Amino acid sequence: MRVQDKVVVVTGAAGGIGRAMARRFAAEGAAGVVVADLDAARASAVAAEIGDRAAAVRVDVSSEQEVAALVDTPFGPVDLFCSNAGVIGGHGLDASVQDWNRLYAVNVLAHVHAARAAVPSMIARGGGYLLNTCSAAGLISCPGDAPYAVTKAAAIAFAEWLAIRYAPEGIKVSVLCPQGVRTAMLEQGLEDDHLTARAVSASGPVLDPADVAGTVIDGLAAERFHIFPHPEVAEYVRRKAEDPDRWLTGMSRFVTSLTT
Repeated sequence: MRVQDKVVVVTGAAGGIGRAMARRFAAEGAAGVVVADLDAARASAVAAEIGDRAAAVRVDVSSEQEVAALVDTPFGPVDLFCSNAGVIGGHGLDASVQDWNRLYAVNVLAHVHAARAAVPSMIARGGGYLLNTCSAAGLISCPGDAPYAVTKAAAIAFAEWLAIRYAPEGIKVSVLCPQGVRTAMLEQGLEDDHLTARAVSASGPVLDPADVAGTVIDGLAAERFHIFPHPEVAEYVRRKAEDPDRWLTGMSRFVTSLTT
């Protein structure tokens, strides 16, 4: 997909990767960009940066009704829905049931809400595209955050199901799976000396969100299911598939090196 002349919705677009994607889609000639976020003021600021081809909407992506309302845009029917909003927990076995439910609502069910809202009208118009931000953690785990690792893996599994089920009806699906990106989430983790942030920083380069947005443009143009801003993630996934036991042992040693 080329985003020129397309109508795009981006959730979690008030900052980080979402803001970078919204700005890049506009620069690529999108007909309209819906900048959706829980933080209405920051979403409005991003829309103002883009100009007349952007509209800011406050949305709680855990609400099916609020996500469904996003497809009724001032620019017309949605061609590309980027379900990008996500949250991190920072806990392991100490994660509460409330922690698990919160991450499941945002990191998994928000993608379900987006698909339920967008896919029927896309099919009626002959096709469309879903881009779900899922993180490399969904493929290679996240040692400092059990709910995050599990919910991101579930998000990828749901995207796979969508791609299999709706490809014959013209629906394209991609999952964006970055490692370290220079966002407020990672910066706070580094400040707190959290295991997840340390693991991410030790695993490869920390990219600027604008670089991630550039990779997204390339991935959408090629219509690749996996979009890897960090190419090394593809190698990690290959090693995991070839020898899961060796991969698990290696990951355990890597985590031990960060905690001793």
